Amino acid sequence: MRRLREQIRRKRPDLWKTNSWILHHDNASSHKAIIMNEFLTKNSTNIIEQPPYSPDMAPADFFLFPKLKLPLRGTRFQSIEDIKENSRRELKSIPENAFKKCFDDWIIRWHKCIISKGVYFEGDTINLNE
Repeated sequence: MRRLREQIRRKRPDLWKTNSWILHHDNASSHKAIIMNEFLTKNSTNIIEQPPYSPDMAPADFFLFPKLKLPLRGTRFQSIEDIKENSRRELKSIPENAFKKCFDDWIIRWHKCIISKGVYFEGDTINLNE
């Protein structure tokens, strides 16, 4: 978490200065641990809570992990360094406009979650135009 905060401070000083960045993470037990919550509170980190039963709300889950896993599927690596190198290469090959679309989709997913009042839904069963 310290490294993440430092990277935000260095790469997005405008957001850092006004503390207008928001952390969104899933409900993994390591993210909900008391020590993590104390750290985030102590450092005034703004958080968007993950709705229960909605793992597909995290961009890493619905966008990033599949983009990294598909090209590497079925490949045997000789070392951890090979895994890191190949993962880095795949990450860098994702075009910037794909990340933009990911976050546009993320906003739509949040609107669907709000409309459904946090209740579980599947696929595109929520109409945003109603």
